[in-house]
Amino acid sequence: MTTYAIGDLQGCHAEFVALLERLDFDPRRDRLWLAGDLVNRGPGSLACLREAMALGEAASVVLGNHDLHLLAVARGGARENRKDTLAPILGAPDRERLLDWLQTRPLLVRRTSAAQGETVMTHAGLLPQWPVEQAAGLAVEAEARLAGEGAGAFLEAMYGNEPACWRDDLDGIPRLRMIVNVFTRMRFLDAAGCLDFAAKEGLDRAPAGFAPWFQYPRQDDPWLLFGHWAALEGETPDSRVRAEALDTGCVWGRRLTALDLESGRRISVPSRQ
Repeated sequence: MTTYAIGDLQGCHAEFVALLERLDFDPRRDRLWLAGDLVNRGPGSLACLREAMALGEAASVVLGNHDLHLLAVARGGARENRKDTLAPILGAPDRERLLDWLQTRPLLVRRTSAAQGETVMTHAGLLPQWPVEQAAGLAVEAEARLAGEGAGAFLEAMYGNEPACWRDDLDGIPRLRMIVNVFTRMRFLDAAGCLDFAAKEGLDRAPAGFAPWFQYPRQDDPWLLFGHWAALEGETPDSRVRAEALDTGCVWGRRLTALDLESGRRISVPSRQ
């Protein structure tokens, strides 16, 4: 059995199928980790969602910011953005079944192996101040709200950049918003662990006093897999933790990449966008 981790699909369905064929992926034998943002911007968002759901237990999928945006539009009263490509999903006959499945995806998946120790995947990364056990517990808090009866109200209140700094005594919507923002939107932090939400480009665009989250040390040593940051082009320069950037910008015309978690080998197919 081989486990592969794949970066942001963002509607690149043809490339997803081509990559699975190149991997000779067999859901009866292999496992797949998808780093979130299955949908939006690319032309095949509906097909990506159906493909991922059809893989069943063979695929572990974490929620990304674009996946949450789809849920917020469909069930939280948010408006579509001009660049969104969500209309085919919103008008699909199996819309509710797809949304139900997506809404119950986790924010964090993890495993332990003799070769790699603890492996953790989230969409955007892991706050350096959060040990893995704390991060896993916080993920469960937000997942419970997303899957519960108050999901619509939370999806409506989810958007916002405050609070930008984690405190253990945060509660209510601010606490949940901070958790979701860390797991799905984080890029640059300051030394206190406060997030910047404005900078979205490469490392040369870091705001003064901020650095990418993976350039801060941790007290534990998990292998961290993340997507979200296409401008990194799969690299994590000057990282002070074991981190693997999986988003290699398929939707922006570059490539879709899988990481073999057993060998560390990367396999890519070119974008068709």
